[in-house]
Amino acid sequence: MAGLVDTDVIISGAGAAGLTLAVELARRQVSFLLVDKAAGPFTGSRGKGIQPRTQEVFEDLGLLDRVVASGGEYPVQRFYTAEGPVDRPAVEMPEPTAAEPYQIPLLVPQFLTERRLRERLSELGHAPRYGHGLVGFGQDGDGVSVRIATPDGDRLVRARYLVGADGGSSFVRKSIGIEFAGETLGVRAIVADVRVDGVGPEVWHRWGQGTEAQVSLCALAGTDMFQLQGPVRFDVEVDLSADGLTTLVRERTGRHDITVRSVSWASAFSMTPGSPTPTGRAACS
Repeated sequence: MAGLVDTDVIISGAGAAGLTLAVELARRQVSFLLVDKAAGPFTGSRGKGIQPRTQEVFEDLGLLDRVVASGGEYPVQRFYTAEGPVDRPAVEMPEPTAAEPYQIPLLVPQFLTERRLRERLSELGHAPRYGHGLVGFGQDGDGVSVRIATPDGDRLVRARYLVGADGGSSFVRKSIGIEFAGETLGVRAIVADVRVDGVGPEVWHRWGQGTEAQVSLCALAGTDMFQLQGPVRFDVEVDLSADGLTTLVRERTGRHDITVRSVSWASAFSMTPGSPTPTGRAACS
């Protein structure tokens, strides 16, 4: 097997990082295999912010315009206080410079960002292979042999490089003994993509700021949904259904005119510094 190569690079994980790398390799005509153990693309908003430096990368990859068209700017934050609502900008926006041409963070749900990346990858003649998960690999002086579980059985692929872009619970990272640096914040939270009656999309609605009972609803640009966020206790089972989230929102806001009509995606997760990506139990309805 040594010296034989089926492809230059195997990328494990077809999320935003894996897709970005795949686009870069495709446009440079480097052979690769992009695999993901999930049955299909991720469907949640999760990381909804596209930072200015990321926009520079997307421009270079030829997809910034379509990412911009998929979302919008962050709305004004409206804090509901005992004295009444207070509006504040979500971000401060300095003037562009030659070194940093983009200054406005974009609000684009992660599933739309990844969709734009898959479209660009398709234009370059490639696509992710879902339902393909790594189950083992070994390295020698010439490359790496990777065993991949596919719907048609295990497949052994030889490559020059293996890239782990498979998230916080990375099979690649764990297999080679790399620790996941960081610490927990001792905070558990929920994030959910919901359709809601009773509030409008013109502001980012926030209640109970700075308390354990805080909750927020931020309209997801490019969709008819809101991202719902709020801390929850570790010792309670969270009801992520539409009825359960309606009860939570009404209890925390005192607003009985707010109703969660449906839940597209939801997760309860433990927060870690510098890592806004939720990991934990997910539910869809």
